[in-house]
Amino acid sequence: MPSLLRPFRLAAGLLALLVPLAPSGAAAQTRELVIGQVAPFSGPQAVTGKAIHAGIRLYFDQVNAQGGVKGARLRLVTRDDAQKPEQTVALARELIQQEAPVALIGTVGTTNVDALIADGVLVRAGLPLVGAVSGASSAIGGRNVFVTKASYHDEVNRLFTSLSGLGMKRVGLVYQDDALGQDVIAGADAAAPRAGISLIARAGYERNTVKVEQAVEAMLKANPQVVFLGATTAAAIEFVRQYRARGGDATLYGLSIIDTRQLVAQLGPAGARGFAFSVVLPLEGQQTIEVNREYLRLRAASTDPDLSGRSIEGFIAAKALVHALRSAEGAPGGGAVLKSLQAMRKVDLGGYMLDFGQPGRPGSSYVDFAMLGDGGRVVH
Repeated sequence: MPSLLRPFRLAAGLLALLVPLAPSGAAAQTRELVIGQVAPFSGPQAVTGKAIHAGIRLYFDQVNAQGGVKGARLRLVTRDDAQKPEQTVALARELIQQEAPVALIGTVGTTNVDALIADGVLVRAGLPLVGAVSGASSAIGGRNVFVTKASYHDEVNRLFTSLSGLGMKRVGLVYQDDALGQDVIAGADAAAPRAGISLIARAGYERNTVKVEQAVEAMLKANPQVVFLGATTAAAIEFVRQYRARGGDATLYGLSIIDTRQLVAQLGPAGARGFAFSVVLPLEGQQTIEVNREYLRLRAASTDPDLSGRSIEGFIAAKALVHALRSAEGAPGGGAVLKSLQAMRKVDLGGYMLDFGQPGRPGSSYVDFAMLGDGGRVVH
């Protein structure tokens, strides 16, 4: 009888040795790193949310195709806040609770990022928000928020200095009536006296709308040499359309957040010609920049219709986050990723430098300018 039981005991012993080698639920979960994006995928700012998301996904797909990060696959989870701040907070809480992400990425809008900061959800969860789509001082100074481009104040300061050198000192300001607009106004009020610029008119429009009629009227009446648009894409496009249709002939300069590809697509090359804008990220034509060559190569192989001029911003944010994930000590959880981001100093992402070592400053200070020429071509 004992001899008959011996094979069964041997089999049981072997099974006991093999069972611990099978992946447990916790071990299986470590093979996937969740990153959350709460952004507008509907409403007036959907074009921006979709463009940023497409850039993030483009890079994450490439990383996953090469084996992921430390053997873990990246999974991008989204929530649509329609750019409503209360929804941004509620959906960020929901996503964190349901998906346990290691980081958030690509939230769009100063007011929305400010809402996350005020709520404290990032600090409570110990999570970073990488590539917040805002250059406002309030966002840049927020705990656990990492902005990967120059600030709006940097943009305005460089613009006014350049305009002054060209003798164009009578400037009108159009702004979105919210935290974005207030930050642009603060930057303009600070930079104008230093550059000898006269702000001869300013006009706001309602947030998340294209109700720019009063702003158009104000600029036509004031007749400045330059109109600076501290505006989002849809509103900027509508302002250019109405202002030019009514004979406005000032030079138009737009904030970097305006998607010039969309502007050309909706106004046509002739209607967009002469529109100038700040550049805080590599331009498509800058083939000498390694990160741009990488982005353009991957974009050329993609069929994603949401890839646009703004997508490079999401792409760079994704590269910054992946760098932090790879550099994090131990398992890349939220706290480890946060520490890794805070420790980033002069990191070269491929000709684009990031440094989060200065409190109250964004990761980059790069600002340049470009203009739309004949046929919608960007003149750098």
